[in-house]
Order: sequence, then C-alpha cells, then structure tokens
Amino acid sequence: MLSYKGYTGHLDIDTEEQTLFGRVLDLKDVITFQGKTIAEAKQAFQDSINDYLEFCEELGESPDKPFSGKFHFRTSPEIHRKITIAAQKKGKSINSWMEETLKKAAEEVI
Repeated sequence: MLSYKGYTGHLDIDTEEQTLFGRVLDLKDVITFQGKTIAEAKQAFQDSINDYLEFCEELGESPDKPFSGKFHFRTSPEIHRKITIAAQKKGKSINSWMEETLKKAAEEVI
C-alpha cells in the first residue's frame, strides 16, 4: 500500500509487461498509476494525486476525499443495549464488535 496526502494506493504487478501498476482506493473517481520500479510507481502515484487535485481546482470542484474510517451511528436505546451486551459477551469493545459484524455483513453483499 502507498499513502500520500491522505490517499491510499494499491500496487499490483503485470508480469507480462514487467511493470507495476496501481489504483487509488476509497474514491468514486478513478486514479491510476504505473512504473517500472517501486520508486517510479511511488512517484507516479504521488504525481497522479497532485494532477487530480490540480484538475479539481481548475474545474472549481472539490476533490473526492478518501474515507476517514469514521461514521456516526444512531440507534434506539434498546438496540444500543443489545449491542453493548453482545460486545461484552464476545470480550470486545463496541467498536471492535461492530467493525467485525458490519464487515461480515458488507462482505456478504459485495
């Protein structure tokens, strides 16, 4: 994984072309990059982020922001109580329990 200005890039290898290529994760917009070496791919990743931010500025649009990993969750007091009890029974914090439970549910759908 690569990280730059809050954006994360995932790197893969194309064995036929003998290149490294990647995509910026967590965005609706598609940003890709490539290079022959790790250093080239890393620089291309950073250049792609900079180009994307400049392009958005030229258009007067806000760039798509990476997911922060935080979201607010509201529920009824009764569900809150049940979540708390379920987490305690598993020996986990509410956050850890919810992350595990929501991840499983999301993976079933995706």
